[in-house]
Formats: sequence, structure tokens, C-alpha cells
Amino acid sequence: VSDASGCSMIAFLHTGAAKFPQNLLSRARQAVSLLLAGVFEGCSSIVSRKLASHGFGASMAAMSSFPPQRYHYFLVLDFEATCDKPQIHPQEIIEFPILKLNGRTMEIESTFHMYVQPVVHPQLTPFCTELTGIIQGMVDGQPSLQQVLERVDEWMAKEGLLDPSVKSIFVTCGDWDLKVMLPGQCQYLGLPVADYFKQWINLKKAYSFAMGSWPKNGLLDMNKGLNLQHIGRPHSGIDDCKNIANIMKTLAHRGFIFKQTSKPF
Repeated sequence: VSDASGCSMIAFLHTGAAKFPQNLLSRARQAVSLLLAGVFEGCSSIVSRKLASHGFGASMAAMSSFPPQRYHYFLVLDFEATCDKPQIHPQEIIEFPILKLNGRTMEIESTFHMYVQPVVHPQLTPFCTELTGIIQGMVDGQPSLQQVLERVDEWMAKEGLLDPSVKSIFVTCGDWDLKVMLPGQCQYLGLPVADYFKQWINLKKAYSFAMGSWPKNGLLDMNKGLNLQHIGRPHSGIDDCKNIANIMKTLAHRGFIFKQTSKPF
């Protein structure tokens, strides 16, 4: 603190202590303590007002509770696809959800969510509906994967995620979504895969690094290990994304720094 009167008073209390009556000295020290507390509180208030004027006010409490992440945004993704027993080929994405998670606050800022009409096996199997909760009417008449990918790109642009100065990365529960499902279906349909889908964080690996154990049952084990309630229904894409986001927020508050786990394409 550069307050001249405060500094001079402190100096006086130290150098003149021997000449000052003990009862008055104690009261003077208390007065200086209150004065300095007011100075610090005032400075803190000024700093808070300055940060708030730049849009940082709402996230100050969250920012102070865990270390900063390496990314501005995490894009939480969890596909649901056509399926049966035995498995049908090729599988096709039927639910395409993304949550935009702020890397400073670990709060959800935006949502992209669309259902996709399958074309190779347009009729959903009873097994698929029972597993995912997606019924035929939810995919009939919906955009094709090509159209959905175009809308994803538009959403990414609108959210500022295509700006080279903005660092973002996808997060999935496992490697299947972006290592197998999306590139496999795009290859089958002759569609390009955008570069932003080619690097990601596997939450299972991140959790094992943070907690020291591998979550064999995926989200259920991670929620149990962190004493979290499961959100929504298992194998609902959008609900799984919410669980991933909640697990990430909890790990971040424990000091975990998320890093890319996929190998470069």
C-alpha cells in the first residue's frame, strides 16, 4: 500500500513505541489496522468494478476457485447412432449435440442440438429406441448428416470458435465419436471432416489421470467416483453431454488441467 499517512503511522508506531503509553499504543495499532483494512477493501472494490466493466465480473468467483485451463472453450460432444444386436453396418449418427463450455468458468454458454435422418438404415430398430430413447418420429424428416455438419460450421462461426485466436477443443466420453463414428460415416458418404473434429480430449483418460482409476462403465463410474448425481437418461446424447460437462467442472474445481489426449491426424 502506497498510502503515505498509513506508512508514516506504521513507522511511528514502531520507532516511537518505547515513548508511547502502552494503552494508547494498543488503541493506535487497532486504528491503523482498521484504516489499512479500509484501504485494501477500497482497492479490491475498484479492481472488481474495473473487471466487471470489461465483462469479467460474473466469473471472478469461479476463476479464483480453480487454476486457468489451456483452452478458452471446451466443446462437449456425444453422438447417438443407429444400432442393433448384432450390430448393423454402417452405423449412422442420429443425434448430434454439442455444449460450449467456458474454459474460465466451466459453465455452459451455448448449445447445438439436432437429430439426423439416417439414409442407409432409415428405420430405427427397437433395440436402438430402447437404448437411446430416440423414436422414429424424432429422426423422420430431419436434415441429413451433410446438412447438419454445415449447420455445425455456421454455429461454430457464430460462436466465434473459428477465430484463430480462440483456443477450443472437443471433449468426448471415449475415442469412438471422433476417431471412429464421424470419420467412418463421412468416408462412407464421401464427405470431408473439418479440421476442428480432428483433435479432442477423451474424458475417460482425463478422469483416469486425475483420479488414478479407469472408469470401466464410463459416465456412471465417473459420476460415482466424484459423488455426482447422474443427469437425465443414459445414452441420451444431450444428457450425456450435460454429465460430461458436470464431471469436467468438478475436476477443474479440484485443480485438474485438461489436455488433448488424441494423437494428431
